[in-house]
Amino acid sequence: MNTLLEVQGISVSFDGFRAINNLSFVIAEREMRAVIGPNGAGKTTFMDIVTGKTRPDAGTVRWGEVGTSLLSMSEAQIAQAGIGRKFQRPTVFEDQSVWDNLRLSLKKPRGPVAALMDRVTEADRDRIAVIAEEIGLSDALERMAGILSHGQKQWLEIGMLLAQDPKLLLVDEPAAGMTTEERTHTTALLKRLAENHAVVVVEHDMEFVRRLDCRVTVLHEGSVLAEGTLDHVMADQRVIDVYLGR
Repeated sequence: MNTLLEVQGISVSFDGFRAINNLSFVIAEREMRAVIGPNGAGKTTFMDIVTGKTRPDAGTVRWGEVGTSLLSMSEAQIAQAGIGRKFQRPTVFEDQSVWDNLRLSLKKPRGPVAALMDRVTEADRDRIAVIAEEIGLSDALERMAGILSHGQKQWLEIGMLLAQDPKLLLVDEPAAGMTTEERTHTTALLKRLAENHAVVVVEHDMEFVRRLDCRVTVLHEGSVLAEGTLDHVMADQRVIDVYLGR
């Protein structure tokens, strides 16, 4: 399977604290990966670097078949290149309908002229319908986003990312605050998405990670501590010591 993202030897320090320490990480096209680790392990900083929010002090971040450097690109350019990020707290337009949230997120030319000329096409309507079906909100398209349940807001935000046609989805703690039913729906959704996209899930909930049934990367002090199946990494004495606190 082709490599989609290759992070090589990146390090970054904040006020003398090394948040990322010679981290290397590779994800392939259409791969699901879970990233776990204790607080302060570098999970969020890793995502910040990939999305251009934080610049590393050293190392390379390469993207796509030709290995384009993401470090020379802005956050907007990285998003346009096909990297989407969903934060832990859903950021949806609460005073807009689900349909409008998806419409506003469609990948289209941006700028004042494009905004003036913007019209909803039949293709746009079809795309919105497909995404709504994918995320399980077909029956809620006319509902205001602000009255959705926590889980539904999470799905809507994933749908808004899908509207941007990403190749890689970075998803931060999707199971947090969800009901059992919502978590089951989210697991199935992420697994479906990994059939056509690369999906990296940062998560604390080990039961949720187990249901994803994917390769797991354990971070500790800004480096990869262990990698493999969940059972494999959880049997690693180093992981037990630093992550489970035994």
